[in-house]
Amino acid sequence: MHTLRLSADIDGITRAATLLRDGALVAFPTETVYGLGADATSGTAVANVYAAKGRPAFNPLIVHVASITEAKRYALWSDAADRLATLWPGPLTLVLPQAAASPLASLTTAGLNSVALRIPAHPVARALLATFGGPLAAPSANLSGRISPTTAAHVTDGLTGRINAILDGGACTVGLESTIIGLTDPDGSATLLRPGGLPQNMIEDVLDAALKTPDQTNITAPGQLASHYAPNASLRLNAAEVDPGETLLGFGQAPNATLNLSPSANLSEAAANLFDHLHQLDATGAARIAVSPIPEHGLGQAINDRLRRAAAPRG
Repeated sequence: MHTLRLSADIDGITRAATLLRDGALVAFPTETVYGLGADATSGTAVANVYAAKGRPAFNPLIVHVASITEAKRYALWSDAADRLATLWPGPLTLVLPQAAASPLASLTTAGLNSVALRIPAHPVARALLATFGGPLAAPSANLSGRISPTTAAHVTDGLTGRINAILDGGACTVGLESTIIGLTDPDGSATLLRPGGLPQNMIEDVLDAALKTPDQTNITAPGQLASHYAPNASLRLNAAEVDPGETLLGFGQAPNATLNLSPSANLSEAAANLFDHLHQLDATGAARIAVSPIPEHGLGQAINDRLRRAAAPRG
């Protein structure tokens, strides 16, 4: 399969939307990471997403939509959803009970009775959704379990020949996947299913309530697999010192670091750099990567979640 590289102008976006209507796969930028887009109402198109990524079929996909009005077509809405929707567009995904008349392909939701919905903030993603005129299923545009892509070049490295086109909108500004909040409990409570680009405290402020912790025994949202976001190298986390044969991915004061997520210890900068730096270290052929300690608060919670999954045993 030949993979087209499209510019993020009117012609490129129109071509991408036409390809998507024809059932093709198109990678496109969001503020979080590049997504691998497919028509969320087409079982065949969504099946091709799973095939291109080598993704387990029990792992549901996030559905990207252009508006809250459209989101309400696919889900049973709630007061908590109304509150959290004030944070859209942005790096937030809501998992809600699926509407009975939803036109989404069952493979999009992995056969679950719930659906994961997001309105992205990236102007190219928003223009593509408006031009396409429907919902796009869009997991990260990388091979399943590998490092998420934050540039078009990352997508090219992993999926060339597997997908139809890449819409190049430059580097992603957030650099971490969206925070996922579950809103399927009958009592109306909200559960943090995956930390991400929107800090937990901002979500709790909007809800005026604490988030519950998830049941990790079932996969109910993307990004919950134990091993995920992994480079070729093995990772050792919270490394105060570097062992022989290790390459250091630093944070803050780390003079021996080959790359530093943020020399000034800025968590937003570290989040934006995380996947790109892992890609760069992978390209050097590093076999073992040591990672400096990163505070477990704000965006540090999401950064550490990704690093723990990247470091988890694989299989």
